Parts: sequence; structure tokens; C-alpha cells
Amino acid sequence: MTNQPASELDLDGKVAIVTGAGRMRGIGRGTAVVLAKMGANVVVTGTGRDPSTFPQDEKDAEWRDIQSTAEQIESFGVEALPLVSNIADEHDVQKMVDATVARFGRLDILVNNAAAPYGPDRVSVLDMESSAFKAVIDVKVLGTFYACRSAVTQMIKQGEGGRIVNLSSTMGKSGRANTSAYNAANFAVDGFTQALAKEVGKHNITVNSVCPGLTETSRLDPLGRTDRWKARIAEIPMRRAGTDEEVGELIGFLCSPRAGYITGQSVNVNGGVITER
Repeated sequence: MTNQPASELDLDGKVAIVTGAGRMRGIGRGTAVVLAKMGANVVVTGTGRDPSTFPQDEKDAEWRDIQSTAEQIESFGVEALPLVSNIADEHDVQKMVDATVARFGRLDILVNNAAAPYGPDRVSVLDMESSAFKAVIDVKVLGTFYACRSAVTQMIKQGEGGRIVNLSSTMGKSGRANTSAYNAANFAVDGFTQALAKEVGKHNITVNSVCPGLTETSRLDPLGRTDRWKARIAEIPMRRAGTDEEVGELIGFLCSPRAGYITGQSVNVNGGVITER
């Protein structure tokens, strides 16, 4: 046995894909950095955002979406591959996996983090446009399915096991008014995770979901940081939001050899706001 911390090269030589990793304040970027610290080469995907739409802090930092995330990854002495990819398109997803294998020769870890932008879906069911509901499902549910199917096919071919972590949410544990599409998508991700874990366990592939609560990311900037944000903070026993790298550290652990007997679980990281399974 070793007392070496889990972050020290547990993933040396492994290859990971992290989807939705282009934001400077984002769980995708935070996770990619953690995996890089642990020794993995990391493929990061984004949608190819228009720089004119970047939040002001990204503009001030001259942030360049997945290219900047790739530079952070490479600062840890590992390799990065930034790819623009539409996760809601199954052919694009297969190209993503193919490009990963072409570059690195293998795929060991998949983190499904991509999600539709916060916004048009955050209304009551009676006011919901079907296109807004569908956009959330297409990225979160179908995108997770497409990526898992392609990744698992490659992992089974390699015959060395693998790790899959699907990003869900506290919204996958408890419904909230005016979040029906996001609730439906995340409940689906948790159920899909459980089913897939039981299918691929015999191949030494673990499949888990991580369920963050309120997290300080640019994706939540539409909430603002005044009264609505403060009301959400007041619901959290720890009286603060989480950080992207705190969520990333949990994901890193689930991707490590130390989590080899954990599968089919939906793990909360939310400051105690939801404590049930």
C-alpha cells in the first residue's frame, strides 16, 4: 500500500476525453486540469463559441476557449487535444473518439460534461417551447448516450477496462419549479448511468454520475450574483457555492484506480443541500 495522494500521477499514461471544457470558469475545465495533474493526456471539446459572447472575465484574460484549456493541461507536462464537437450529433461524437484514438492510440476515460446553455428552458412547463426542452435533452441525454456508446466500444476493444463519469446535478435528485427540462435530463442521466454500469461491469469499466449543486461557473452567470444567487446560497448548509476544481477532484478520484470498485453510483457534491441518494 502507499500513502501517496490520489492526485499524484494515478492516471499516468491514460487518455481522457472531457466534453464541454472551454469555459474559464467551468466544471469541464476544472476536471481537465485535475486529470492532467494526475498524469492523463486530455482531449477537450467545445462548441466553438463566438469570442464576442464570452463573459467579461474571459475577454479580460484573453481566454481562447478550448485552446486555453489545452494550454493549462499542457503546463503539467502531458498532452492535450482541443476539438470543436457537437455532442448532440452522433457522427460528430464518433469523430471525436476516432480523433482521440488516432492521436493517442487509446481511450481510457470519458467525462460527459457538456450541457445546453442555461436560459430558454428555465420557464414553467406551460410556457416552455418544445424546441427549448428538446435542446436540453439532445445535448445532455442523447449526447451522453452517443459518447458512452462510442467510448465503451473502444474500451472493450482495448480490453483494459475504463472509467466513465457522467455529469448530472442535484436537479437529477429533486425537481424544482421552472427547471423541468433540466430535471428530466439529469434524472435520465442518473438512470442511464445505473443501467450502463450493470452492462459493462464485466469489462472492468466503471460508470458513475456526479451531481453538483450550485457551483461558481460562468454557465450560471444568467442568475447574477445578487438576490437570486444569495437566496440559493442561503439554502446550502455550508453557505457557499462549490468550485469547478472541487467537482473536478471528485471526478478525478472516480477515474482513478482507487475507485475501481465504485460503479453505478450518483455521487452528490453540493455542500449538503441534498443528502439523500
